[in-house]
Amino acid sequence: MIDLMLAKDMNAVADLWAHDGTAEFPFAVGSSPRVLCGREEVRAYLAHYPELMDMKEMAALTVWPTDRTDTIVVEWTATGSTVANSQPYSLTYIVVLTVRDGLIALFRDYWSPLSAAAAAGSLPGLIASLERENT
Repeated sequence: MIDLMLAKDMNAVADLWAHDGTAEFPFAVGSSPRVLCGREEVRAYLAHYPELMDMKEMAALTVWPTDRTDTIVVEWTATGSTVANSQPYSLTYIVVLTVRDGLIALFRDYWSPLSAAAAAGSLPGLIASLERENT
């Protein structure tokens, strides 16, 4: 998956999901989805990612086994630049990944929406959306 993301092949990344696999983002805020249900929702979500973030490398990658043979915890740091303003970024992710029949059944991504918005240059928009939610 990481190699495909670095190659910006988002269709191939989405193809790694089971037809009914889900992606969950427990820390999502504002207009970011909290849950994507099925491969095609994941595909639509990923489609424009390369237009926002130019991921260059995974600066760190650690895989932590669990007591379940179908589940691992993965920690990585992605580095690159923001497409809109060419600013460098470094974002750390922690993912709980469960597979079924060789495909992703559950991808629970614990990322920082504030760090991601700051890296993408969209922090003011995120703050505005949060303010609208609270009024």
